[in-house]
Amino acid sequence: MTAGLIIAVDAMSGDHGADVAVPAALDVLAATPDLQLLLVGRGDVLRPLAGMPLPARCSIVEASEVVGMDERPRDAIRRKKDSSMRVAVDLVKKGEATACVSAGNTGALLATARFVLGMTPGIDRPAIVSAVPAAHGHTVMLDLGANPDCSADNLIQFAVMGSVISTDLYGIDRPRVGLLNIGEEDIKGTDEIREAHRRLGAAPINYGGFVEGDDIFSGDVDVVVTDGFTGNVALKTMEGVARFIGSVMREEFTRSALRKIGGLAASPSLKALKGRLDPNAYNGASMVGLAGVVIKSHGGANRAAFASAVRVAVAEARKGVPDQIGELMARVSASKDSAPSPSG
Repeated sequence: MTAGLIIAVDAMSGDHGADVAVPAALDVLAATPDLQLLLVGRGDVLRPLAGMPLPARCSIVEASEVVGMDERPRDAIRRKKDSSMRVAVDLVKKGEATACVSAGNTGALLATARFVLGMTPGIDRPAIVSAVPAAHGHTVMLDLGANPDCSADNLIQFAVMGSVISTDLYGIDRPRVGLLNIGEEDIKGTDEIREAHRRLGAAPINYGGFVEGDDIFSGDVDVVVTDGFTGNVALKTMEGVARFIGSVMREEFTRSALRKIGGLAASPSLKALKGRLDPNAYNGASMVGLAGVVIKSHGGANRAAFASAVRVAVAEARKGVPDQIGELMARVSASKDSAPSPSG
């Protein structure tokens, strides 16, 4: 098969496996006329869900194993070479797919993808990036958990990758990039953060300086860069707050008959609020920096959420995100080489 817009879906992994992955992927296939779909997994499981005969532009690629959600990444690489996850990534490596999507074990997927695909030139480590709701629509944030400890070089690379994602996936011209810190003053933060801040000022991206946690939602920046430890804590905090607000609102609107009436009157606004904060609409985290497009869906994603992840893969495949990251990193390296030294 000649690679065009071809998405390989690890249809067996995640909490719900093929029962969610197959119908979700087929939803995207039906809405995307130039898409070809490769469902990866056990054919005896996938065929009844996909239908016989298979839909046009859909094929099944056999894989006999599944990587468990609690399996160690090293074991997944060494012992599960015919897993649906590994086969889906292999299809990208061989050029038979332009992207892959998996709801499987995050650590195993990241390790497998890095082992099989390698890195985009100029990038040392892959990062996990996703959009989070904000006043202006959304903010792209990375890293969300792949790299707990980061050097200044890593943070600069994350800024480049976030800028490319913001432009390619969300159409933002010259996205505003901020570096997450405990304050906006130049003297604050770790040595690595301050060094990255100094060097990002000369990089060929629209860098605006330090930002604080509340700026993630303010609309003042389009990309927020941080290490994976801080980013993952921030993301889980956001998700917890969103669930808490939803729970409190349901509780308060059902305390009395009068409040129930008020809730009915406010239902259009509440529905719109739910839509803006719905994590299903933001499912599909990009593992950027790899020499290929790999999208991680939440393990517990429902049909709508998994379809969102497949659409992210389609968008990144269309834009050729890894190549664009490589090109911008080359420009960053050139600007670094031509800049005067701090003592010069």
